[in-house]
Amino acid sequence: MFTGIIEAVGIISSISKEGTNNTFRISSSLSQELHIDQSLSHDGVCLTVESVQGSSYQVTAIAETLSKTCLSHWKSGSRVNLERCLQLNGRLDGHMVQGHVDTTAICLDRQDQEGSWVFSFEFPESFRNLIIEKGSVAVNGISLTCFEVTENAFSVAVIPYTFENTNISELVRGSVVNIEFDLIGKYVERMMSKHKNS
Repeated sequence: MFTGIIEAVGIISSISKEGTNNTFRISSSLSQELHIDQSLSHDGVCLTVESVQGSSYQVTAIAETLSKTCLSHWKSGSRVNLERCLQLNGRLDGHMVQGHVDTTAICLDRQDQEGSWVFSFEFPESFRNLIIEKGSVAVNGISLTCFEVTENAFSVAVIPYTFENTNISELVRGSVVNIEFDLIGKYVERMMSKHKNS
């Protein structure tokens, strides 16, 4: 479980392919604090640390993960949002994020508001019941509040700190991002759909 509050930005130093899997070597300021088998959010995707060596560590994404996230777009030099898992004695500063990406979305627009930035995203309409005005959404693992919600799009406003300390600053029109919708909304939608069908 994560909170959507990014701790650091890592850099992909190498990518190797084995069968249908991609193994990533990532350099990060967090590396020396990591240990093998630890869960770590990468652009909102929960991956397991397989090895740690100096200032870098290794994780692997299997075919299922690559097909449902933007990790297949990663290249050497790509910057990745990182967050370690939530500690139960800590504050929940963002919202509950599982690290289980629901879908990807495409950046439709980016507007500089002279002090903040507004990004708009388009997502598959089949997920329309999982997002609400002023609700929480994780974009590349970042906990954000959505507005201007339609059947297949939403916008988020980004403060300077988040813009400067995550990879959201690199998004342009056409960029693909990972989206995880609010966990509570998923359970509500599930219960409502079962009620309608009974």
